[in-house]
Amino acid sequence: MYKILIAFVLSVGFLQAQRNFTIDETVYGPRTYAAKTLPMVQWQKGTQALTYLDDTYQKLMVKDVKTLTEKTLVYKSELEKAINEKLQISSATLRIFPYDFSWISANVLSFQTLQQSKNYIFHFDIITKSIIKSIEIPSQEVAGLDVNSQDYASYLEGNNIQLVTPKGERISVTNDENKAIVNGSDYVHRQEFGINKGMFWSPKGNKLAYYRKDETMVGDYPIIDWNEREAKNNNIKYPMAGMKSEEVTLVVYDVNSAQKVSIQTGEPKEQYLTMITWDPSGEFIYIGVLNREQNHLKLNQYNVTTGSFVKTLFEEKSNSWVEPQHPLLFIPNNPKQFIYQTDSKGYNQMYVYDTNGKLVKNLGYNDVVVQDIKGFSTKNDKITYLGTANNGLDSQLYEVELKSGKTKQLTSVSGIHSASISDDGTYILDQYSNATTPNSISIVQRNSGKSSNLISAENPLAGKINTPKIELLTLTSADGKTPLNARIIYPANFDATQKYPVMVYVYGGSHAQLVTNRWLSGAGYFDMYMAQQGYIVFTLDNRGSDNRGKAFCEVTHRNLGVNEMADQMKGIEFLKSKNFVDEDRIGVFGWSYGGFMTISLMLNQPETFKTGVAGGPVIDWKYYEIMYGERYMDTPQENPDGYKNTSLLEKASKLQGELLIIHGAQDPVVVQQHSMNFIEACIKSGKQVDYFLYPNHEHNVGGKDRIHLYQKVASYFDLHLKK
Repeated sequence: MYKILIAFVLSVGFLQAQRNFTIDETVYGPRTYAAKTLPMVQWQKGTQALTYLDDTYQKLMVKDVKTLTEKTLVYKSELEKAINEKLQISSATLRIFPYDFSWISANVLSFQTLQQSKNYIFHFDIITKSIIKSIEIPSQEVAGLDVNSQDYASYLEGNNIQLVTPKGERISVTNDENKAIVNGSDYVHRQEFGINKGMFWSPKGNKLAYYRKDETMVGDYPIIDWNEREAKNNNIKYPMAGMKSEEVTLVVYDVNSAQKVSIQTGEPKEQYLTMITWDPSGEFIYIGVLNREQNHLKLNQYNVTTGSFVKTLFEEKSNSWVEPQHPLLFIPNNPKQFIYQTDSKGYNQMYVYDTNGKLVKNLGYNDVVVQDIKGFSTKNDKITYLGTANNGLDSQLYEVELKSGKTKQLTSVSGIHSASISDDGTYILDQYSNATTPNSISIVQRNSGKSSNLISAENPLAGKINTPKIELLTLTSADGKTPLNARIIYPANFDATQKYPVMVYVYGGSHAQLVTNRWLSGAGYFDMYMAQQGYIVFTLDNRGSDNRGKAFCEVTHRNLGVNEMADQMKGIEFLKSKNFVDEDRIGVFGWSYGGFMTISLMLNQPETFKTGVAGGPVIDWKYYEIMYGERYMDTPQENPDGYKNTSLLEKASKLQGELLIIHGAQDPVVVQQHSMNFIEACIKSGKQVDYFLYPNHEHNVGGKDRIHLYQKVASYFDLHLKK
């Protein structure tokens, strides 16, 4: 059973000469053919005005949302002049207006820049056109840079933390010479569990909490650098499923006393410290302590002066996994209550708790998955957030009352919205795209609902590129119960009386969604390039992928690839029902988890898939890292049958079609051991397989070399699937 949702045709009606994408444009096309937008658009703090960069990225514009009048606020040259005056030099240059600026107040913006081999953070007054505050970082290469409310700057040099005081003094917080002791890095627990920073300033700015990761007990894993006269081994720490893991602690540094306190998170040492959140008072810190099995979370409170455990607020358990992704969010006018996000009730949603661990209010709304919290209202009685709609195809802006839990959807047009509200809560900045809309930006008055359109972008491909027809579909999962989102791209100049080869593009793993109701329905330029070359290009988000709730995802537990393949075959069933699909010429392409899916489909459905290209593929989950692998598969010791059933090494003898495996020799994510062992298994089974290595790339092939990658993939399909 299937249903066509949206038919999107761009290739009809253009009188101008059109052409197909070049292979170079599969990589650079998104920049060349970008839809018109307002770069870096945001609310000017404390005003009813928007700021954004002009098309040349040389000046900052401002637009009053009441009158819609526009003017230049700051020129790049004015920033350069102010920098020269502040540093007493004459050589300060900025290539473009700083793209990552932020508003400190209505008249002061903050930005970072590298000048004279040093990093600076400047606060620029747009009225006086002068720099009113500067923070100098005496290093050219910095990581994790953060400035607190007292103008202390923390950053990383190697595996150690440095501070710069408001007086410009430099303090070494840590001095570990052993590179296996890593301080303050966001690469803790391999950045799972929503971890995106490794240092956390207290509200008053007088204490710095940081991760201390001890990897000394984790085995060294070899990564070969082929660029030396004699190839050199660069060892990395790679904890594989079922083996010894890293040991992580949280340390609090007092900037006034220079004393450190280790938070007493207890045993066992192989646990995960997540959701690091300071109490508004600065006296306590909250940590989500997750066991290695990842099925039991405790939200604990600790005293930062002594490091001692205070209490467990609540616990969360699951038969599959608990996956904390967000720190707590304290309600600004109520330091005794906070927002906690969890999918324990089926969908990632918000819950209000008090600091005694009592549930105050469930803020969940239908089957909406909370994707991004945008902030509190001026009275701190409501919260806005972006969340899913339309079976995960759309993203809309919602507002929920904290006291009643009443939810209102603030945007309505079907599509992927990125929206925010002015500081006074009276206007919405709404930006969205959908299958037929490249980009739309509007200002909506909250009370009246009156909308003023700022950008209504034309199709950037119109009259230039022979754009294929794209359709969004709904199919039914293999269990017969669940709607699945899919996308089909037809060949250019499609003729339904002809037979076409198929390229199935697949990912299939968690935290990823390939099919959305955004511009081009989420399709990449390489997808469209292959359609232009005469292929049906098909993609389906199977159960296990993102933004559809926990039950949708956890069907993969302990048997990765099984239900995913079953759903993908429902997509193949749909394709085979079409007279224009050549059943004898179906291929599959995917990367990482998609590489695992590609080879799995080639081996388990050899009569269907005649050609496959697998990039950076997981071959056997026992070779994958602990944090991701054990969440979905448990350990090899706990789940030997699951690991055996999902391993592709034992199935190499089933290979019948043409398979190309591509890997980065520097890959620290899916290490090359995966593909090398599979090649050996193919040799032992007498099976031919093609193999290509990118010597200087890690898990993904980026930059100009990606053109080479796409040419190789396209050529391989042409060789084996085109008549």
